Amino acid sequence: MSNWNIEELFSPVQHKIISTDGSIQSILFKNETYLGQPTEVFAYLGVPTFPKGHSIPGMVCVHGGGGTAFKEWVEIWVSRGYAAIAMDLSGRDESGNRLSTGGPDQDHGAKFSTTSDWQDMWTYQSIAAVVRSNSLLRSIPTVDPLRVGITGISWGGYLTCIASGIDSRFACAIPVYGCGFLQQNSADDWMKIFAAMSPEQRQEWHDKCDPSVYLTSASMPMLFVSGTNDFAYPLDSLEKSCKLPVGEVTRCIRLDMPHSHEDGWNPIEISIFADQHLSEGVPLPTIKNIETRGNVIKADITGLSRIQDGYLLFTEDTNPWMNRQWEQASAKLINSDGIEAPIPDRAAVCFLAIEDQRGAYVSTPYTEIIVD
Repeated sequence: MSNWNIEELFSPVQHKIISTDGSIQSILFKNETYLGQPTEVFAYLGVPTFPKGHSIPGMVCVHGGGGTAFKEWVEIWVSRGYAAIAMDLSGRDESGNRLSTGGPDQDHGAKFSTTSDWQDMWTYQSIAAVVRSNSLLRSIPTVDPLRVGITGISWGGYLTCIASGIDSRFACAIPVYGCGFLQQNSADDWMKIFAAMSPEQRQEWHDKCDPSVYLTSASMPMLFVSGTNDFAYPLDSLEKSCKLPVGEVTRCIRLDMPHSHEDGWNPIEISIFADQHLSEGVPLPTIKNIETRGNVIKADITGLSRIQDGYLLFTEDTNPWMNRQWEQASAKLINSDGIEAPIPDRAAVCFLAIEDQRGAYVSTPYTEIIVD
């Protein structure tokens, strides 16, 4: 995409090591100029120890609002045999203090500005840092540059969606909560900010900052992880986003998934999906070919790990998406390759889901029930 200098972002990244704690380094790397001044980004970089000649996968970890570079997150991926990097996107160091060379803060003023130059906006600066983190990780001799993925939580999921469309070097992408179509439906306070913009300002923000603009160029496998009632990135905006990538899309939409950084990096589906595409791991189950006949919804299922449970998730509400009350009922597994469930009479929206013996869970797109 022309909104960033991709050739420059793909180039070798200048960085310096501040300190080392076992397999984790604290580093600073150069990023874009901000308000005319050069900037640096703080990050944790972890590389597990393997025998010489052994190549390893990598993971770029992108925090959400109120977050920072989480050392714990890097340690989790290192324990799985991945090199990993988690950068701070608020211009701060490991102690939470402002860097003298830091970029923009991560407040609403920085994210939704309509008066700043594009190069000074949080989305521009953050995506540049994310792509440079990929470039840095790939430059490590033990890292296989063809096996680097990205995952991000909340605003980090938003950035993951954008990065998936501009950095085709990623071998897989896992946005958690985050998606596009923010002006159509998103957190209440964001919608108020958009409403206060002029039509021209809304269009400019959309064209430069909304993930829906970039997801159409995403060709790598993607796993979207979220819950039925996310307050920031509601299910209708998420499903519209899921339909955009040209690569394969897998959904993992659980009932009432809490919204936090820890809840965002804990789902086992994330590591299974990463291993599936980066380490030849046993893949997630699949659920496809959804069909509705009368009051029955059915789909085809497959899985190398035995599928042990099926579910129907449904809501009778037609209130705003984040306020709807959802229920989960058992669905019938048929001959190990199918699933079906009766649709409750008053259901307005429903979808199917399956879970294998590992606890790995995937779901279908939702179906809106047309009432005659």
